[in-house]
Parts: sequence; structure tokens; C-alpha cells
Amino acid sequence: MKKVIALLLSLTLVIGCLTACGKSDDGGNKSNTDTNNSTPAATSEPGTENTTPAAEKELLQIEIYDKAANFQGVQTGWFAQVVKERFNLELNILAPQLNESLYQTRVSTGNLGDIVILDQNEFNDCLSQGLIKDITNEIKDCKNLMDYKDQIDTFNNGIPGNTGKTYGIPTEMTNTSPTDRTEDTIYSSPMLRWDLYQELGAPDIKDLDGLLDILKQMKDKHPTNEAGDPAYPFVLWGDWDNNDNMLGIANVVQLTTWYGDKVKESAILQKDGTFTPVTDKNASYHKMLKFLNKAYQMGLVDPDSLTQKWDDVWAKMCAGQMYLMWYSWQVGAWNSQDRINNGTAYIFVPVQDQTYYADADPYYGSGRIWGVGSGVDGEKYKRIMEFLDWYASPEALNFQHAGIEGFNYRKLDNGKFEVIPEHDSADAENQEITGVAYTGGYNDGNNKINQWIVSANSINPNTGETYAKGRWQSYKDSTNGKTKQEWAARFGAAEPVEWMKKNNKIVISPNVSISLPSDTADIDVKRGQCKQEIKDSSWKMIYASDDATFDSLWDEMVNNLNAFGFEELYKFDVERAKIEKAAKDAVK
Repeated sequence: MKKVIALLLSLTLVIGCLTACGKSDDGGNKSNTDTNNSTPAATSEPGTENTTPAAEKELLQIEIYDKAANFQGVQTGWFAQVVKERFNLELNILAPQLNESLYQTRVSTGNLGDIVILDQNEFNDCLSQGLIKDITNEIKDCKNLMDYKDQIDTFNNGIPGNTGKTYGIPTEMTNTSPTDRTEDTIYSSPMLRWDLYQELGAPDIKDLDGLLDILKQMKDKHPTNEAGDPAYPFVLWGDWDNNDNMLGIANVVQLTTWYGDKVKESAILQKDGTFTPVTDKNASYHKMLKFLNKAYQMGLVDPDSLTQKWDDVWAKMCAGQMYLMWYSWQVGAWNSQDRINNGTAYIFVPVQDQTYYADADPYYGSGRIWGVGSGVDGEKYKRIMEFLDWYASPEALNFQHAGIEGFNYRKLDNGKFEVIPEHDSADAENQEITGVAYTGGYNDGNNKINQWIVSANSINPNTGETYAKGRWQSYKDSTNGKTKQEWAARFGAAEPVEWMKKNNKIVISPNVSISLPSDTADIDVKRGQCKQEIKDSSWKMIYASDDATFDSLWDEMVNNLNAFGFEELYKFDVERAKIEKAAKDAVK
């Protein structure tokens, strides 16, 4: 997740001709061009030269079963236009995050989707059930995907029993490094509004209690945003719970990484390399759940948290109704160039007793897998493969990560990009698109797939910089204002990750590609029961009126979990996690 969205902001670019699966007349592979507003390339079957313009082909709708999606339905707006003009495809997105029974329902029909985006264990299960198509022959001539051949082959060769076939494409691959963190930020860390923190004297924060004290002062001084709407330090949501290989509610699981831990289903891999169950009262899941309950008792939690969805939270972040952010991509809802430069942006603020867990660059992928449904064939299959290859191209990655050229950004004389300041918040403000071929609200039409084949932190071969705008030199230069200057002076580093490395406050976990055992039938039942119990009980504990109630609810949850067979589940998860840990240890 992103869950992301979210991600950071999903943006688009209109450049170049389509680079689809296919070979050029000279026997070499096609290459991207960088001409703006070019005519979309024609498409044909994978492995052959394109001859027929997309507009002359039949309009096809493809179903995308998408673990990352926060939206369900047909893609509309400018991204729909981009896809239609290149492939004459319509994207119908199926979102299991919005429908917990969707996976079982679709699997039982033998048709999960035309394109599937699944967690790795689910992918392996669906492959064994005959729901995933062999794409070995077709992918060989997909130039853009073959730029990541090492990563794709490594994943597929690790599938138990596989003999050189290609079935899946990892998500979020990079062309950087599997052992280092090249980004300036990490996935989760405490981030505060710099002006509000400065208003309190920018004090040292010793621990979680100290962080709550700071947030309480912010809330007391600023109970509303500028528009008069109620604002809270903690704005939570529940529609991501129990996804991404976690047991428990997402907003708690992610906070455990502040203490160097990583939740692996029912187990917690601690920063010292040992495992402990999520039910351990001395471990980080309990610690962070208690932290949120203290925040609730202090009046710091948005009362809508139990019932609101991600879309509701996004709107509140954009409106400045949230005083603590903990996902790095959340700042995209607020941090425009103007706000970074005038000191009102969100930025990482260290808590002294914390050491932060961070995954290395996802060179081999982020854990989810793209695939093609086994029932897909004919013209639909041809266009899906062309779409997937394009989706990994520099053109498409600029669409996904940078923006519409001429609206979100412009190209400089040196071939690099710079953000157009007045549209830096186009997604957060749902700005009306003007001056280019596309129309409508930017956020309304943004890419609802919400999952990439290639990470924004890969290097764009056409610019020599990342697809992520935050690391463009032009963006760094244009945002080196009050927030960053004062932050650097206060903490003695230019960027958060630099501070973490300098102060030995980061645990970087290498990126590896391995295939882990799937649940047995018995474990699958136990996991389902335990997931629901932890989710329901955790929300009750956040809203507990006092410490005694919290403790009673925790004990009740543990007793219920034990009755469901939690001990057997934990042993299974530890043995599975040890396989991954051994692979990571081998490359450190």
C-alpha cells in the first residue's frame, strides 16, 4: 500500500508514442520517443509489428481484480481517455478492499479477472487453481517489461514447481538497488505540521507520551482548520485493515515500524531479529494500540475514525484537518511548493526513543504480483499484454508518477522536468484540467488502479532522474524554503533518511524475491477467525474509556484468539517468516 494510494500522488504525462510489445522493422525493439501530444501508436498482437490504430478496433472492457484499489467501478476522466486513445480499452476495477467476500466469490466462479493484482501467496494459490495465464511467449517481446527481466525471472523462478515459465509481474520494481534506501523518506514515520511544531518551540520529543503532549498542545491551540472545520491529530480509517499480510488494523500495524519492528501476519519480527506474537503485551502492536487509546482518552482522535473510509480521510487531509501524518505519501495531500516554502508543510520530526524500520528499494517488487486471467484469449489478450508493457514504459510511468505535461509539469531545455507551481496541488484540490487535451477534475480522473509495475523511485532513462517529482533537482531547488531550511538547521541533516542514517536510527531490510508456503486449509480457517477477532477487538480498545477497560478487552481478545488456534497460526507464520528472513540476512 500503497495503500496507496495512495501512494504518493498518482500523476500523468502526455509524451511520446506508445511503446507496446513488438519489434521494429530492423529487428530491434521499439523505443520511446518524447514528442508531446503525439498520435497514439497502433496496436496488434504481442510480438508483432503494430498496424491497426486503436480507434479502429472494437472497444473492449477489461476487468482488473485489484488488491490496491480504493475505488470500484469503471475508470473515468483523463486517465480513461489516455488508455482509450492508445488501446481502445475500458478499465473496470474490482476492489476487494471494499468487498471482503469478493475474492472467494470470484475464485469460486473460476474467473478472478482479466488482469489480477494479488498478494504473492494469493497469486500462488490462484496459479495452482488454474486461474493465472502463462505469458511466457508473449512477454519476451515486451520491451519495457524486459527492462526488468531479472526481477521478473527471479520471481517466477521462485514459484514452487515452476520450470522456466512466466506467470507474474512484480509490482513497484525499481532499477536502483535491492539493499539500500535511496529515497529521502521512509514509508512510515511521525510527521508534523512544521509551523505548529515551531509555534511550540520545536522541542525535543522523548517518547510517545511526549509526542502526545505536543499533539495535545496543537489541538488546544488549533481545534479547527482555517475554514472552521474540526481538526484532530489522529484521523484513522478502517477499510485497509487485514490487508497486506497483516493481522490487525492497518493504522496500528504501520506504527509498529517506528520501533524497528515488522508485523508478519500473526508474528512480529523485532529489530533484534527475534520473533514474538502480536499478542505479546510487551511488544509493539500492544504498545501502539495503547498509544492510540491514550490519544483517544485525551480527545485527540477524530470521532469519525471507526466508520469513515479512505476517501473521507483524503478530503480531511487536503483540508488541513489532520495534525499527525505517518505514511510518507500522505503529505501529498498538503505539501505544495508554497507550503513547503512558507513553513506550513508536514515533515518528519524525530522521537528520541524510536528506531525506524524501512524496506530497501523494492528492486524485486513490493510483494504484490500482476497477472493475466487464465480465461483471457484472442484480441483481449493481445491488448492486455500491450497495455501491461506500456504501463511499464517511461511514457506511462510519467503518466502515473509525474503528471500531465503542460499542466502538472513542463520539460526544461536540459531535458529534465520541473513542476508547474500553480498545479502542484492538482490532485489534493481536484483542480480542473486546463491547457491540454484532457478535461475534468484531476483527482476525479486519476488512475484508480492505484498500483504500479515500476516504482516512482526508479530512474527515468529519458531524464536521468527519478519519476518521483520530489527527487527532481528542480523540485529540490524550488522547495528549499522555510520548512526545509529550518528543519535542516534544527536536526543537522538535509533529509529525513540522512538524519536517520547519521544517527543510527534506521533498520533497512533488504529487498528479496522468494516464494513462501501457502496456508493449509486448517491454517486458512484459523487465520480468518483470528483476523476478524484482532480487527474488531483493536477498534474497541482504541475507543476504550479507561485503562482498565483497555486491559480487559486485550485479555478477552487473547483468550478468544487462543480458542481459535492462534498458537498454531503463530508457529506457522514464524516458520514462513524465517524463510524470508534467511534470504534477507544472506544479502546484508
